[in-house]
Amino acid sequence: MFHTVVAGVIAAITGFASSFALVIAGLVAVGASETQAASGLFALCIATGLLCIVLPLVTRMPVSFAWSTPGAALLVAAAATTQQFAAAIGAFIVCGVLIVLAGLWPALGRAITSIPKPIASAMLAGILFPICVAPVFAAVEQPAIAVPMVLVWLLLARLAPRWAVPAAMLVAVVGIAVLSGPAVLASEAVRPQLQFVAPVFDPFVIVSLGLPLFIVTMAGQNVPGFAVMSTFGYRLAPRPVLVASGVASVGAAFAGGHALNLAAITAAIMASPESNPDPRRRWVATFTSGIVYLVLGAGAGLAAAVVQASPPIIITAVAGLALLGAMVTALTGALEDPGQRITAIGTFLVTASGVAVVGIGSAFWGLVVGGVLMLWLGRGASTPVATTPSAQAAAARSDDGDRDRDSESA
Repeated sequence: MFHTVVAGVIAAITGFASSFALVIAGLVAVGASETQAASGLFALCIATGLLCIVLPLVTRMPVSFAWSTPGAALLVAAAATTQQFAAAIGAFIVCGVLIVLAGLWPALGRAITSIPKPIASAMLAGILFPICVAPVFAAVEQPAIAVPMVLVWLLLARLAPRWAVPAAMLVAVVGIAVLSGPAVLASEAVRPQLQFVAPVFDPFVIVSLGLPLFIVTMAGQNVPGFAVMSTFGYRLAPRPVLVASGVASVGAAFAGGHALNLAAITAAIMASPESNPDPRRRWVATFTSGIVYLVLGAGAGLAAAVVQASPPIIITAVAGLALLGAMVTALTGALEDPGQRITAIGTFLVTASGVAVVGIGSAFWGLVVGGVLMLWLGRGASTPVATTPSAQAAAARSDDGDRDRDSESA
């Protein structure tokens, strides 16, 4: 049982440390103040913790949750979409409602997960690309912090992959603390607090932010999450999982959180035999991770203050290191069908461009262009996104491979 508890602690710390900076950067990119960004991270920690405590108690399975890491990357990429945080909150709420509907109305969930894999994967790769190249720019612009950070990540990626990103984050935090001094602790955001924001439902922001956030959360996190659990012999009923995470997403959105979903990579830590040889006892690991998330939430303010004190390129660079595994998986999925590579590249280029047309961001236009190209050039032999058992198993194997290289959050 001791190993089971330790697995939960490791999973929570890894999930938090590897992506909290990306969450803060994403919230700030769509207009959040430092205090609002800290509130959003705090709300996500509380919601994640409660989900990881309640669902395992009810199901007696190691069903685990996390915030949407691809969704946070989308926020960074959607910086040109809006600087009105209230409008972003409205988009977050719409995303949460759509997740609930996907649980209550299976046809909606099937429609999202049936988006052709080349298009869905290419869109995700386009969202991640500007973030994944950030370490290159950081090494030139801020070498004193970025170069040691990258070297530590590279060393541990070979020796202890699970700790590579948290260690790189620690190096970055130390560098930021040296540069900023005690002024970081003077920030008013250090004290953990929830700050509620009245939502504004802007149709353009909903289309350019809310809908893509729903799609990448479903296709990039929930589908792999179900596949990982299936790999370890757990058959989760989609309805309670999606409804619970959707309701929690809506609740967290009012305090600044963007979206919650099934965990994938950290789920593999807790649902595998490494956690406990007895599958009936592994739920204790997820329950433990929920408690740890509640504790980590108390440090959300300090985390936000550190991120705000950092040169922006450093935070994006850490996120880029954390997302390299996801980038590889997305590119592989986008290009694996030779007959759809033009469609995938077109989707990727439009999404990665960051262009906004009539106030609607590039992720939406990437999907549109991908769909047009597929219709014009022919669908070929492309397959939906991991909707069949064999596809889900392949997604799980790919996700398990990424676990050896990177740690979560999308």
